Amino acid sequence: MAPAKSVDFPAGADGGSASGANEGGEGHRDIEAGGWASAPAPAPALSTTSRPRGQRLASLDVFRGITVVLMIVVDDVGGLVPAISHSPWDGVTLADFVFPFFLFIVGVSLAFAYKRVPDRALATKKAVIRASKLFLLGLVLQGGFFHSIHDLSYGVDIRKIRFMGVLQRIAIAYLTVALCEIWPRGGASDIGAGGYTLIKRYRHQLFVGLFLTVTYTALLYGMYVPDWEYEVTSQDTTLNHFMVKCGVRGDTGPGCNAVGMIDRHVLGIQHLYTRPVYLKTAQCSINSPRNGPLPSNAPTWCEAPFDPEGLLSSLMAIVTCLIGLQIGHIIVHFKEHGERIVRCSIPSLSLLILGFSLDLFGLRLNKSLYSLSYTCVTTGTAGGCLWL
Repeated sequence: MAPAKSVDFPAGADGGSASGANEGGEGHRDIEAGGWASAPAPAPALSTTSRPRGQRLASLDVFRGITVVLMIVVDDVGGLVPAISHSPWDGVTLADFVFPFFLFIVGVSLAFAYKRVPDRALATKKAVIRASKLFLLGLVLQGGFFHSIHDLSYGVDIRKIRFMGVLQRIAIAYLTVALCEIWPRGGASDIGAGGYTLIKRYRHQLFVGLFLTVTYTALLYGMYVPDWEYEVTSQDTTLNHFMVKCGVRGDTGPGCNAVGMIDRHVLGIQHLYTRPVYLKTAQCSINSPRNGPLPSNAPTWCEAPFDPEGLLSSLMAIVTCLIGLQIGHIIVHFKEHGERIVRCSIPSLSLLILGFSLDLFGLRLNKSLYSLSYTCVTTGTAGGCLWL
């Protein structure tokens, strides 16, 4: 899992944060924005002491470092302590916060990276190239398509390559949110100190987030999932055929949800993750919450591939990145530290309350489906960690 790119801020920053859209000294190289960004020279100062250039947002760096440490801990210790490893299905554990935190950091970073965009076409080209490299890197590292050296064939097996993954999802979220920041945004005249002005300036991005949320929710709970079948090869090379009985609408269980159905039809079941987390559920493991042999009465879907970074669930991953972008906007446009704290804490606490309320009323927290309640709780927690 790759953390978001850190961003250097121009001189004139307040408390280690970025300077305003109309502040700064000489023109500086804005690589993400695709050119040189210049600003009017400041009035002569009485003091001859100059502030260092290239200041960083310390809270974002600290949060990124904590997230990396958290990722290492859950990866290395999760196998020994199932309580902090990924939840088998519904519910969240410590490990389930790592990936949304990275997406949130990407969104916050983009607010600074595209604070000035002198050339939108060039900035778009750079964003597409960077996202493509990240997607291809994920395909190579996480595709799982290499034959073993002891197999009859050796090399790349295109028939079984896994198309999606952690880095691929980050690439999709990064590109989508970067395009939202480069193109649909208000003009410089929209910049102001009021919260309403900020909402007006970035209303198109808020609409994109709302549209993705509504689309995801409508498809997850509205699509009809028919019966389906699949084949797996056992360790003794026996080909086993399974039929999964569904015929339901709005189911959020492992076997009959719309997230898995869309991936099976669009990507192909042979291109999905073959070791899904629901293998640790009590239905699929006698050693739950650890992996173990299947119970004698295990459901037929237990051995079916399922991609936790699938297509439909990636919509909410984009929403997570968009929320991080809006928090970044608050830090960019508001200079007083106390005001930033207040304006970051209000949406963060609101998302936490909304997420737990949705879970209480049946829209369960679920990382594999990237449910709406899961999105709200993880982004609210990320926002709280940043301003704390």
